[in-house]
Amino acid sequence: MAKKEVDGEGVNIPNRIKALPVKRPGPIVAAVIVVLLAAMLIQGLITNPRLDWPTVWKYLFNENVLEGIRYTLELTVISMVVAIILSVILAIMRKSINPVLRGVSWFFIWFFRGTPVYTQLIFWGLFAVLIPKISLGIPFTSVEFWSIDSNVVVTAFNAAWIGLALNEAAYLSEIVRAGFEAVDPGQTEAAKALGMNRTLIMRRIVLPQAMRIIIPPTGNETIGMLKTTSLVTAVPFTLELQFATNAIANRIYKPIPLLLVACFWYLLITSILMVVQSRLEAHFGKGFNARPVGTKGKQPPYDPPYPGKSDGEPKDDVNKINQTTFAGLNA
Repeated sequence: MAKKEVDGEGVNIPNRIKALPVKRPGPIVAAVIVVLLAAMLIQGLITNPRLDWPTVWKYLFNENVLEGIRYTLELTVISMVVAIILSVILAIMRKSINPVLRGVSWFFIWFFRGTPVYTQLIFWGLFAVLIPKISLGIPFTSVEFWSIDSNVVVTAFNAAWIGLALNEAAYLSEIVRAGFEAVDPGQTEAAKALGMNRTLIMRRIVLPQAMRIIIPPTGNETIGMLKTTSLVTAVPFTLELQFATNAIANRIYKPIPLLLVACFWYLLITSILMVVQSRLEAHFGKGFNARPVGTKGKQPPYDPPYPGKSDGEPKDDVNKINQTTFAGLNA
């Protein structure tokens, strides 16, 4: 009689083969190479006198540097909030049945994606030169009801975030439009059959599902915006992080240590933004992600028959992934 062995669930398997794992030296060799290269890099960073680490620690928490971080974060947050609002409006206009709205949206995207952001910031910095006064009155006449000096409204800070937001909105609008088009049109048709209007369908059906597609590239754009704020010197706006560290470097004639200071803060803020992005992706990805099944997983054991298992199969295969499920969103 054939010898029988028993697995963890008590299922008898005749003539079970004990297969030895294949030896894979590649990961070990790669790990050794990476460790050596990392050790060489760290040793070079620590022992290189040209990096001047004492100067780095001295100015890492300098008040001008911290002030620059504050303005950099303000520019990033304000620009992205305005850009996200504009991008949603532009994406809806691109999908509108009104040809005028589609044309306006297309022209906006074409213009702001077709010109460099640095050039746009220069124009916004020269806004007061181009338009000295902002007024409200009857068009094509000299009648004015209200007017104000452009320098009062379009300050250097306002010109910086306006230029960044308008440029970013052109790129984000295409990301939002792609998210809208990824939603099954059948859900919109079902919502219309339930009597929901277009605004409610967009707010309750399309947009929540499109966020799963929109969030990852939007997170990348936010990180990119954080670094793009270094270009606002074209306005000129001279209080953000990069300019603050450059000003100190020019004063003490040590550019490398101050570049390291700027790199440290940019990396720290970018790391925090990446964590926030991953949390948002996990939140809006609920119901779309695959989950392991089986008695050893995080889920409680199911009563037989187990999903995807016949009565004679082992029940401890937790590495198999069930078919991706879709939770759905109620209107």
